[in-house]
Amino acid sequence: MSKLHRPLGTLSDERDPVRLTPDSAGWTYSGLRVLALAAGETRLVRTGEYEAFVLPLAGSCTVRVDGQVFELAGRDSVFTRVTDFAYVPRDAEVELSTAAGIEVALPMARCGRRLEARYGPAENVPVEVRGAGQATRQVTNFGVPGVWDHADKLNACELITPGGNWSSYPPHKHDEVSECEVVNEEIYYFRIAGRDGVTPSREGFGLHRTYTSDAELDEDVAVRDGDVFLIPRGYHGPCVAAPGYPMYYLNVLAGPADERSMAFCDDPAHGWVRDTWNDQELDPRCPVTSHEGRVSWS
Repeated sequence: MSKLHRPLGTLSDERDPVRLTPDSAGWTYSGLRVLALAAGETRLVRTGEYEAFVLPLAGSCTVRVDGQVFELAGRDSVFTRVTDFAYVPRDAEVELSTAAGIEVALPMARCGRRLEARYGPAENVPVEVRGAGQATRQVTNFGVPGVWDHADKLNACELITPGGNWSSYPPHKHDEVSECEVVNEEIYYFRIAGRDGVTPSREGFGLHRTYTSDAELDEDVAVRDGDVFLIPRGYHGPCVAAPGYPMYYLNVLAGPADERSMAFCDDPAHGWVRDTWNDQELDPRCPVTSHEGRVSWS
């Protein structure tokens, strides 16, 4: 069994569908929790040595931290809207409460500096259409450098890949300091839509590849809704959404650099593919969502 692929149920307890710390991942910085709160439930989360985002996946909640209160409107599904979010610092007690129930992700990074809590409005989150042709995908840059600079180590973004398309392509890596990359540990957290293209379901699937030049890592796996894949090093990509099943993933990155960066290097065997996008049309299914909701396709 792959040590990097963590299927749904292998990182959980009754109330946490995903509970991944840097220690359980086998590295130093990046972590992820996914919490499921029932209607009317309140949970207290102690961040300890980690900063985090509070990112609604389905539902809405109230966040109380350091005397501040943030009302997160959230969304019905990761495939319906770009959501608002909150940043919460290390060494904090964070109270999460929900009237109707929520599934919420907490991308985390072990860090040294304690910053103040802050709200991130959905209307300020840039949505980027990247690639072209069958490599067209949506990138939702809510927590990346240059867009959200209020973090010490933590980087995060969301991607939606329409059914049949490829993303995280060309394959790329960020496991050493070089002229084109920095070191980051990366988590992929997958949600796969069912037949309606909106509701997450274990019925559908996608494919993910991670490998190294020396073939010490060489993994091709099928991923389903709720699965996690860890990228400690090496080239990763593509992520392929099976026809009929749109794919979402949350990327969480953190590393030792003093300044946050998501710089990477393409696999030189495949980087040429980027140049072909100039002569291809964008898939009209992208963008899929905005802060206002689903985008109507022509």
